[in-house]
Parts: sequence; C-alpha cells; structure tokens
Amino acid sequence: MTLEPSQSLRPSDSSDLLIGGKLVPGSGGSYDVINPATEEVIGGAAEATSADLDAAIAAARTAFDTTDWSSNHAKRAAALRQLSAKLTEHLDELRELTIAEVGAPRVLTNGPQLAGPIADLNYFADLAESYEWKSSLGQASPMGIASDRVIRKEAVGVVGAITPWNFPHQINFAKIGPALAAGATIVLKAAPDTPWCAALVGKVIAEETDIPPGVINIITGTDHQLGAQLSADPRVDMVSFTGSTATGKKVMAAAAENLTRVFLELGGKSAFIVLDDADLNTACSMAAINVITHAGQGCAIPTRLLVPREKLQAAIDATRGTMGALGANDPNEPGTMCGPLISQRQRARVEDYLKLAVEEGGTIECGGGRPADRKRGYFIEPTLISGLPNSSRVAQEEIFGPVLVIIPHDGDDDAIAIANDSPYGLSGAVWGTDPDRVEKVVAGVRTGTLGVNGGIWYSADVPFGGYKASGIGREMGVAGFEEYLETKAVAYKA
Repeated sequence: MTLEPSQSLRPSDSSDLLIGGKLVPGSGGSYDVINPATEEVIGGAAEATSADLDAAIAAARTAFDTTDWSSNHAKRAAALRQLSAKLTEHLDELRELTIAEVGAPRVLTNGPQLAGPIADLNYFADLAESYEWKSSLGQASPMGIASDRVIRKEAVGVVGAITPWNFPHQINFAKIGPALAAGATIVLKAAPDTPWCAALVGKVIAEETDIPPGVINIITGTDHQLGAQLSADPRVDMVSFTGSTATGKKVMAAAAENLTRVFLELGGKSAFIVLDDADLNTACSMAAINVITHAGQGCAIPTRLLVPREKLQAAIDATRGTMGALGANDPNEPGTMCGPLISQRQRARVEDYLKLAVEEGGTIECGGGRPADRKRGYFIEPTLISGLPNSSRVAQEEIFGPVLVIIPHDGDDDAIAIANDSPYGLSGAVWGTDPDRVEKVVAGVRTGTLGVNGGIWYSADVPFGGYKASGIGREMGVAGFEEYLETKAVAYKA
C-alpha cells in the first residue's frame, strides 16, 4: 500500500484527536495554542472530554485483545520504521511547528527536540526483531519431575502514557517507540501546552501509515482530570508518566487502586561537580550552557554547580561571563540556546523562586528578571545565584528555568555529600583530571545518569531514569523496552 504525504500538517483551525484509527474533533470543542516567544495565539487544539478518553482506552483494549499486534514482531518493526520515515518527510514542517509551539531553540530541533527522537524509532524497530522473546532455562527435576523450562516475554497490554511539554517529541516517542515495539497498544495523553507535537503525529499515523486502528490513540486537552482517569482505568495495564514528582505521586496513587504497573520519570535537582584539579573555566562555562539550554526546562539539567571553596569567586566570574554572553533570545535564531519559558504561569513560578532566593539570603550574580529587550514572550534572563546553602529551598526544589545555584564544597567527599543531599537523583556531571578521584565521585553520587568531563549519555540505547524521588524504572535502551513486557515461565514435562 502506498500512502501519499498529507498536503500540510498545519491545522487550519484546530487539530484532531486520534481514536481507533480515525481523526475526530474533541467533544469539548477546541482551545488556543499559544506561541511562548510572542504570546500570540497560533491556532487551536482539540479539547478532549472524559468520553473521548474512554473511547480511546476502549480502542486500545480492542486492538490489543483482538488482533495479532502483540505477537507479530515483524509487523511492529515495519510499522515503526514506516512511522519514522513518514515523519522524516515532514521534518521541516514539524520543525517550524515545534519552534512555534514549544519555544524550542532551532538548533535543538536537529537533536532531542525533534530529529533525534524520530530517528530513534528505528532503534526500537530493530529491538522488536532482534530481542530474545523466548529463552530456555534448560532441564531440571523439581519434585522429581523432569521439566524443560522456558521463559517467554510478552507485551504488558494497554499503556496509558502521560507526557509533559518541555521535550514533547522526545518523551512522546520514548514511550511510543518501546511500547509499540514490545507489542503493547497505547493511549497518549499529551501535555496541554504542546498538543500539536502529539496531534500532528496522529495525523501522519492516520493518513500515511499502515498502523492498525486502535494501536495508537492520541488525546489532547486542558482537563487535568484526564490523566487521573487514564491512571485509574482498570482496562489500562500500565501507566507511563513523565512529569513532576508531585504529580507522579498522584499517578501512582490512582494506579494503585487496580495494582496497575507504573513507570515514573520525575523531577531532578542535579549537581554539576567540579573537582579542584579540573579546568575551572571550561567546566563552569559548560555548566552555564547546560542550564540555559531550552531555558533550563529539562529535568536532567544540572542546576546546582558545586565548586572548590577556594575557587568560588573565579567560578562565579567564569559562569557569569558565559551566561551573560549567551542571554535569552528568539528561538528562531540559529545561535539561540535559551528561548522562552513555556507559559506565563511557568515564568511567574520561576520569578517567585528568584524572589525567594533573595529572601533566603542569596545574591543574584547575573540575570534575575525579564530581558529588557524582550517586550513580548515568556523570557527570563539566565540567572546565577550565590550565597545559598544546599539546604535552602532554591537549592533543593526543582525550578525548571535558566537558574543555576553555585555552592562551594570542601573536597571530593564533601562534594559527594552535597550532591546526595537532595530528594532527587536523576542526573549530574563530574569534572576532574585524576581518573581515580573521578571514579570515586561517580561511584558515590546516587543518580541515574552522569556525564564526565563533557561526556553525553543521551542516546536511544542508554537507559534513563533516576534514584529516589526522581522516579521508578528506566526509559530508553533495552531496560526501557523491557518496562513494557511481562515475563511468563512455562515448564514442559520432559
């Protein structure tokens, strides 16, 4: 079957929901999609109701229970490769829509904001074909009965996926890819602030792919109760959630009623550790670049910079210089790393934390407010804060903005202790030249991912997730794929 590309992905008025293979309007009408860089309404998105979500869950349940989707590995691999190819044909359109809707810097759409996640679907297609779905444990004679034991891996069932707005394509496909490769069906409930990034993928699925009806269902809307409904529905076998720790706890509580499996990728307050033998200027400049990337709206971005106490002022100067030079700019400009925050609500939240930093006794070393040259858009200047202890709220709570707290440490052991003195354990970085000392820090920091001297762990084959309040389970890689599988042991009498 040959499917032609849609004429355009841009919705003329409002995007649609994808339910049971069909594009349908939201029963609740539509709501405005706002460009965070201009504050302008750029279109509409479907407003789903509880009834729409109920229909989507029913479609996913039917597709899983009554078709060969879960058992036909080759079909699933072909479907994922086809989806990746079709989305690639629309890459330029999707890029412009993503910049407009998310406020994502243009440069990031060549990587984790768009192109990377689309290509990563092929990794999961390969897994669907190469994974060892059945393995032998050999023969044994429990209770005197000779038995051949086999382990089978099978799809978990219907997945309810709830995703945030900061890196919508990356997180949507990090759930769609492994879930479909594993043989699950899925209901994706997209973030209200970035509905097009999900809905327009649904348009491609419905109009340009052979993915069977009901295998993927996409819901958009502003009603936060839809997430609670999806988490609590007994027809859902697993809930995969990415978002704040506070909301993750609510998802887990709702899922507990039916003992529904959960995957949770939650918040972070990661530490960027600079040892006393590191190149201080390079390390601090990299810490600054990390925290301003996409205006700091990334759960894995290190937002605490730990530097040797005797080098504190030099570290402040180096970090401040990089932050001030880069600034907050139009996401359409090729060199921009720090665009706008997603919404007025989020900017107000960040501004409250900046006020709190001063109240707690901190010093704003640079930034601290709205850029003077940006009269429109939800921009915040890249901000460096000094003078706060690690116990302060600003150093402990996730801000989700271009805000970096610099904290002095008194040696490697103290740096490890400060890094671990957090409710979170998602990511981090270590900079130093002595391999033994670096390895001691790597072993001591309790976090799910770490970059050493600028090393980048992000890739489709790398499992991502955190310790403590940063979540449960892993996403991406074989470990993330296996989150969507059940294990069945079968014994055959020999």
